[in-house]
Amino acid sequence: MTAPNAEPKTDFRGPLDVTRGATAVLDARDTVIGWSPAAERLLGHRAPEVVGRPLAAFLPPGPVPSAVPPGLRRNEIRVARHRDGRELVVATAVCPLRGGGPAERVLVMAELADLRLWEARLALLHGLATQSPVGLAIYDTDLRLAWCNAAYEQEMGRPFAEFRGSRADDMYVAGRFVTRGHPPTLDGVMRHVLDTGESFLDLHFQGRPPSDPETDHLWSCAYYRLQDADGHVLGVCEDAFDISDRDKAQRRLALLVEAGRGIGTALDVTATAEKIAEVAVPKFAATVTVDLGRAVLEGELPATGSSAAMSLVRVAHRSAAAPRAAPPPADRSPVAYPPGSPQDRSLASGGLVLDDTSLVVPLRAENSLLGIVTFVRGAGTAVFDGGEVALADELVARAAVSIDNARRFTRERTASLALQRQLLPQQLPEQSAVDLAYRYLPTDDVAGVGGDWFDVIPLSGTRVGLVVGDVVGHGLQAAATMGRLRTTVRAFAQMDMDPVELLSRLDDLVAQTADEQGGGPGPPDVTYTDVTTGATCLYAVYDPVTRRCVMARAGHLPPAIVDPRGRPSFPDLPAGPPLGLGGLPFESAEIELPVGSLLALFTDGLVEARDRDIDQGLDTLGRVLSDRGASLEELCDRAVAELLPGGSTGDDTALLLVRTRELDVSQVAEWELPAEPVAAGHARELATRQLHDWGFDDLSFTTELVVSELVTNAVRYAEGPIQVRLIRDRTLLCEVADAGHTSPHLRHSGEEDEGGRGLFIVARLVQRWGTRYTHSGKTIWTEQPLPPGGG
Repeated sequence: MTAPNAEPKTDFRGPLDVTRGATAVLDARDTVIGWSPAAERLLGHRAPEVVGRPLAAFLPPGPVPSAVPPGLRRNEIRVARHRDGRELVVATAVCPLRGGGPAERVLVMAELADLRLWEARLALLHGLATQSPVGLAIYDTDLRLAWCNAAYEQEMGRPFAEFRGSRADDMYVAGRFVTRGHPPTLDGVMRHVLDTGESFLDLHFQGRPPSDPETDHLWSCAYYRLQDADGHVLGVCEDAFDISDRDKAQRRLALLVEAGRGIGTALDVTATAEKIAEVAVPKFAATVTVDLGRAVLEGELPATGSSAAMSLVRVAHRSAAAPRAAPPPADRSPVAYPPGSPQDRSLASGGLVLDDTSLVVPLRAENSLLGIVTFVRGAGTAVFDGGEVALADELVARAAVSIDNARRFTRERTASLALQRQLLPQQLPEQSAVDLAYRYLPTDDVAGVGGDWFDVIPLSGTRVGLVVGDVVGHGLQAAATMGRLRTTVRAFAQMDMDPVELLSRLDDLVAQTADEQGGGPGPPDVTYTDVTTGATCLYAVYDPVTRRCVMARAGHLPPAIVDPRGRPSFPDLPAGPPLGLGGLPFESAEIELPVGSLLALFTDGLVEARDRDIDQGLDTLGRVLSDRGASLEELCDRAVAELLPGGSTGDDTALLLVRTRELDVSQVAEWELPAEPVAAGHARELATRQLHDWGFDDLSFTTELVVSELVTNAVRYAEGPIQVRLIRDRTLLCEVADAGHTSPHLRHSGEEDEGGRGLFIVARLVQRWGTRYTHSGKTIWTEQPLPPGGG
């Protein structure tokens, strides 16, 4: 910015000065004997009209106007008459006329408004010189100090006379400009202003003034050229305002803003602690260390008691000398501080400790001490002042909240993972119906816990139950709900319920649970967070003897089926409502699966994504699974890699792949017998002969008894033809089916009872037994372990 070439000349003389005021020369009788042009301009009277007339003709005597403040009266305040009849309030002063007669005097007059303006300007100049907090200095054309005000003089710490004539660069210790785009030195800046007339505004200059040589100060400076009305350059004026405190406040605020953006973004105790050190070094301290109680890293609060005895571990350390954060020790060895050290005193008192160039601030949450943060200043650096101590306290308080949140998350995540590990299948059971592989991916690597689940349940008759489900939400609550549903499904499945009955029972249980939680006793303001209602489930039962699969779903996606030729399909399975909604029945579908068919059960997290339509996900899944040359494990990996390239779609994911098998005809023997008393003996003969063919003669006696009792009961209490089946698998299975629906049960017979002991005898002879129901009746089955080396 260029200064104007000409400015009005500043006149420091007052309006009552004889050289510029309106003057009249008076004789001893107050007759006007002289009249100046300025007087003519003020009152309108020309000299010929006034000379020889008495002063009272245009300046009559009278009282001082009441509106005139006493401070403005000077010699006298009068009311003068203008030639046009107006009255003017004027200030007057009388002084003897040098060189005139002894009684001759000069009367000086000035309009009162001019006097007020002049006095205001004089007060302003006086304030700038003595009261302004802005340092003002004027340098001549040789760039030597010619004048300064009191603020500038105070900055120098000595009287103006002692440094008058000095050059600017000689008066500061290690001074430098912080802003750019100008000459690097004070002399260079002022020389540029003198030569070009370009002004500089708000240049930030850092240095150590003589009044405070141990501390860096920051000034906001302005430089502009001084010149007279004719354009002659007189020098350079410097305005300098010390903004050190403002700059510190701004830097502290910026540090808190940066801390707010960075601290607490990760639910990880160590990451949060490292962020504290990263934010504070080097802007606030030269070295920062963060020590936490060992219990905090495990998600717990340190034990109450003596804080000085807390077991601390180093989790973060950063130094200005090392640009990267030092990794914490892998063994997390304890950190010990000597008695009397600042850290020891802070732990003992639970408060801040400021000692020379170190500041120790405790990390507190819930009235518990989580650890300490130590800030250290470098050698030759000023100690922490009150504002910086408050800043450190605020910074650590924010970090403590984030660390406590991360600690709580660690605790919940640990509990959730432990619960989930217990609830999800640890090892899928061995069975002959299918080969299988699976993948379970929680919604993200941070939480690590989700509400999806799957299960493989061995059923009677070498059948297998396959289940996959999806619970709304994530975390501990979802994991608990998932576990409850999985346990319930497993219990219902082992009761040999068909898929429709199982989902119906599960739906009733979920709805009942929701009603009980919503209307049960308890405070009215309690919010229940159960997420069972709306959960989805798919349940399928595959029989390797018949190669038929019966399945039903409750709001869940249908499975994918790939035939032995590699052709994928998604069966049109009746949807059914999600669990807990009720009102609609469930339906099942029965599909015959050739040997080697691939069945994929999955949750929606695998195929749904924000940037992908679900049909695209299903097409991709079908394409991946159609590779008949790949193993089940390879297909799982490929499906996850193509459908979840980033590791997650924002939802939990479960994938269960099964490839169907078929029991060889040589492993199954089946007979149909009439419901007659002789059927029991015939069944014994058939069973004994089949066991001999299989090489299981050792099981003949037990099997004869089991078959005889079960057939006898069927003849006595049931109807229709009787089906007897032996299955040689991992165990020996014996099944007797009839058309009755009466549930058999164990009972103790009395000494005089003629019957009632058959089922009790069977239960004592076999490893397991049970009953399953079909539309045509029921089947009682038993399992016996095979002899060593048999089969």
